[in-house]
Amino acid sequence: MRILRRERILYSCLLFLAGAMLHAQDSIPTPATPDTTVVDTIVIRKQQEQIRFIPRGVQLRNPGVSFNRTKPLTQRFKRFRPPSFWEKRNKITVNLSEVAFVNWNAGGDNSVSAIGNAIFARNYKFRYVQWNNDLELRFGWNAQEGRVWRKTDDAIRLSSTFGYRQDTISSWYYSVKANLNTQFADGFKYPDRETPISRFMAPGYLFMGAGASYIPEGKNFNLYISPITLKSTFVLDQDLADRGAFGVDKAVLDDEGNVLVPGKNTFMELGFLLTNSLEKQVLKNVVMNHKLSMYTDYLRSFGNVDIDWQLNFDLTVNKYINANIGTHIIYDDDILFDEQLAEDGTVTDPGEPRIQFKQLLGIGMAYTF
Repeated sequence: MRILRRERILYSCLLFLAGAMLHAQDSIPTPATPDTTVVDTIVIRKQQEQIRFIPRGVQLRNPGVSFNRTKPLTQRFKRFRPPSFWEKRNKITVNLSEVAFVNWNAGGDNSVSAIGNAIFARNYKFRYVQWNNDLELRFGWNAQEGRVWRKTDDAIRLSSTFGYRQDTISSWYYSVKANLNTQFADGFKYPDRETPISRFMAPGYLFMGAGASYIPEGKNFNLYISPITLKSTFVLDQDLADRGAFGVDKAVLDDEGNVLVPGKNTFMELGFLLTNSLEKQVLKNVVMNHKLSMYTDYLRSFGNVDIDWQLNFDLTVNKYINANIGTHIIYDDDILFDEQLAEDGTVTDPGEPRIQFKQLLGIGMAYTF
């Protein structure tokens, strides 16, 4: 009996221990169930090895800020400026030629010649309005051994043309135009240097009129037609005016040659004016400049045309050296040649108009700014 009790007590203890072990919890929590997202990126960290062989073109420098290698600006910083509708052009040229002889068996005189030319242009263009202004100044002289210097070229030409068009497509403008032509110094019929045949504003020509201009876009072409143009001839030197030079009414003299009525200083004409200018590049470094002016008077001699034509070729060698070949033709029936005078000073033959021709060839320096 005692043995049975002991066995029962033993079995009971074993059952209690087995139940306690089943319901007991460990102090370390059970790990959670892993997420179903699969990460397939593998990061392998490896220590960077030092470069042993450096390529030839690589420059290894420490990244640092230093001003030792900085240089000052060679040109001034250009600030922003609003666009302008004015276009300007300035060009100055000087052509020189010189001849010198030392013990030259063939003979010859030392001489120096120079011709200066300055052109200034200010042109405005915006939509319906175009305003062109040009000023040309020329003067040339020649100094030769054994004689006083002589003038070879002399001109002052000022031109202004204002045009208005109705739309931005048309190339025709309603225009008004003004031209002024004169010279700087006295002109002589060499070798006579006592009696000038021309002076400043003697003559001076002023053209003022209205008409139409044809100015195509981007072609440097200008055709001006004016059916109403007033031409004023000024002879502000009284001696030339008394002689009736350049078409003005000459002075009235008595039998002894004294002036009774002085000559007129102005002469007015009303007529038709046509002008044309063209600038075109004919070769790589050759630019042609053509200017033509034709005028005829309605009242005195309609159909008798006064012509002023210039044709020049500019040959560019480089930025500062160029050559120029040009011709200039003038015909004006108011300018007479070979006037014949009697012994008492009276005019026996007033002379006749002739074609005036000038040819120019020069090589020199040019500066455009």
